[in-house]
Amino acid sequence: MIRNYFKTALRSLLKNKGFTFINILGLALGLAICLLITFYVIDELSYDRYNTKHERIYRVNTDLKFSGTLTEYATTAIPVANVLKTECPEVETAVRITPALNIRFKKGDEIVREDGATFYSEPNIFDVFTLPLLSGDPKTALKEPNTVVIAESMAKKYFNHTNVVGQTLFLVTSGTSLKITGVMKDIPVQSHFKANFLLAAGPIDNNAPWNRLTAFATYALLKPNANINRLESKLNAAMQEGLKGSSTMNYSKFTAGGNYFKLSLMPVTDIHLKSNRVMELGANGNSQYVYIFAAVAVFILLLACINFMNLSTARSANRAREVGVRKVLGSSRIHLIFQFLAESLIVTFAAAIIAVLVAWALLPLFNHLSNKQLVINTQTATWLLPALLSIVIIVGVLAGSYPAFFLSAFQPINVLKGKISTGFKGGAFRSMLVVFQFSISIFLVIGTLVIYNQLNYIQNKDLGFNRNQVLILNNVNTLEHPELLKQHIKQLPGVANATLTSFLPTANNKVLNYVSPGEKKEGQSTQFWKIDEDYINTMGMQIKTGRGFSGEFKTDSTAMVINETAAKVFGYGDNPIDKTITTGTGDNIKKYHVIGVVKDFNFSSLRDNVTPLVMTLDNDWLARLSIRVNTHNLPALMAQIEKTWKTIASNEHFDYSFMDADFDALYRTEQRMGQLFITFTGLAIIIACLGLFGLTAYAAEQRNREIGIRKVLGASITGIVSMLSKDFIKLVIVSFVIATPLAWIIMNKWLQGFAYRQNINWWVLILAGTGAVLIAFATISLQSFRAATANPVESLRSGD
Repeated sequence: MIRNYFKTALRSLLKNKGFTFINILGLALGLAICLLITFYVIDELSYDRYNTKHERIYRVNTDLKFSGTLTEYATTAIPVANVLKTECPEVETAVRITPALNIRFKKGDEIVREDGATFYSEPNIFDVFTLPLLSGDPKTALKEPNTVVIAESMAKKYFNHTNVVGQTLFLVTSGTSLKITGVMKDIPVQSHFKANFLLAAGPIDNNAPWNRLTAFATYALLKPNANINRLESKLNAAMQEGLKGSSTMNYSKFTAGGNYFKLSLMPVTDIHLKSNRVMELGANGNSQYVYIFAAVAVFILLLACINFMNLSTARSANRAREVGVRKVLGSSRIHLIFQFLAESLIVTFAAAIIAVLVAWALLPLFNHLSNKQLVINTQTATWLLPALLSIVIIVGVLAGSYPAFFLSAFQPINVLKGKISTGFKGGAFRSMLVVFQFSISIFLVIGTLVIYNQLNYIQNKDLGFNRNQVLILNNVNTLEHPELLKQHIKQLPGVANATLTSFLPTANNKVLNYVSPGEKKEGQSTQFWKIDEDYINTMGMQIKTGRGFSGEFKTDSTAMVINETAAKVFGYGDNPIDKTITTGTGDNIKKYHVIGVVKDFNFSSLRDNVTPLVMTLDNDWLARLSIRVNTHNLPALMAQIEKTWKTIASNEHFDYSFMDADFDALYRTEQRMGQLFITFTGLAIIIACLGLFGLTAYAAEQRNREIGIRKVLGASITGIVSMLSKDFIKLVIVSFVIATPLAWIIMNKWLQGFAYRQNINWWVLILAGTGAVLIAFATISLQSFRAATANPVESLRSGD
């Protein structure tokens, strides 16, 4: 019986090749997009789950509210880990790790920089994280000073093999040789931090002040069934006791001003998508985008299913007599339902196979757009095949359910008398589905235009500095006399100016400090940057009041230039010049005087407001050389700069970037999201138009005789096209009315995440609506024009 259902269904589908092709193509596109987005979502949700104990690993975060400013840190004070290990029975162990800065290893005659993936760690890191060692003992690997555990890929990079335990790496930064005590497997990409080198942290003073936040991230491995809330309360109580006994702060005065320190525990699996704190160990994702793309996947799959339902019910007139004859011959309704569901399952199964092939073919392009490294392998197949089979059954049954129950409900007597409604009219539910389809498409179009406008606004906004034509040389801090390089570079033709500092508006090097405006006021959290006398000019910033730093004034060593926001927060009004600002505590207090106010410039993401910033004239040990170039022959100037570099630093790698590219990198996530949105929106429109094309074809076919009579009576082609199109266009307009307010509300909420944003313009909504109507009309007109230009004699001769 089942075999007969599928055999008959296959014959019916082959008989209507056009219907079958449109349905399979629409479903295949929808499923392929759904698969690609599913790969992306699963990858994002799988971060840090490679750790076998990931359910019990937590990071300790610190919230600091000071002078009305709340700052959220991904790090803690040093004593926190010791309290976890010694005073909290819920904790199995705790470990501290911190990024290692300015790391350079010797590789033959070459000096290789390894910042970003090098960390100092306590020895018990292998007890917390799953970092399998290919060689070496995890219990002793980092117990001795000047030892290092390296990743498998780094062993091959430096030694061309992995059997390197006992050999040494020369750390140029400190001039010491590090003994390799272990080789670990490369950490999976799905990790919130990437470590190629783990250096022994050495002894840590657990008696450090509680109010001194460090760069150490603290992780705790809890015992099974530990009470998280109770542990947080215990930690915060210990911190309050530590702060009360601190000799470096007045705790009573601190809390009286509404200030506080607060510790919290975050599951390690939440860090990638739900944490965007100060001093993260790596760049994290955004859970909002994961939810958005998951919703897009569901919507596009719904579009494809709606196409099938619409086209199947639209064909009802063509199959009405078939249903009537089958019922007269004794076929029951349940048999007819199974027959139509079998057709739906065949179409869905064929679409699923094509979808897998399409997804596999498009995966490299999708990886490029999303900056992922997704692959389809045997591990993927373990969940993909069962999931795909479930999707085939669920989508096949859901997509075929309405046609199956609708067609099988026809009464034989009505069918054979020709009383079943035909064509597009009479399908209220079908009209609702068309409205739903185009509402989704218009929503995606509006969303895409809003994202594009915001990215365009970011690209063209006046940031308060000029990021164009600024070349940034890295590794400058490795030189013994970086000032010498700066002097030589400034003398080159085509170089307008140059500055030595790592504190750049597009860089991640941000340092918070506490300064006191005047001598008696409470401290204020502010950015504290070390720059030289050429910084403001090179960056293209503008002085609003006073002056910038100058080598001609010896007193500038105790001078400060502040931004407009700092002048406002400090309460200086219009007269900030010569005001006193103090930093430090106890015997380390230093007084500065304000010599100028620079106009506010964005030194963080445009998601954030400009915060107070002070700049001092001082050497920066992490300095980079930023060069303002002014030439039409950049390749020639680059060659001269590289030649100058090689003359002064022959063994150092010549590494550079451009400030405008660094700025773009800050918004790469939004740019990728915009590109993906454009792609998905285009495909959603194609899927919706496929359905509309099929519906128009059947509407024209079912009104074939009417069209012939109208043409014989003198109706024009334009009139016939208009007649066939108006019902569909009305539905698209209704879709626009529904989708517009929803898109405005949701996209406006997305824009709230930017402190500086482009409001949604009315023309965006009008453009999306007009575009949807024009695309729909063009799709409908293709089929309508074909029907309108057909020979009326043929249609009248063929009859119904």
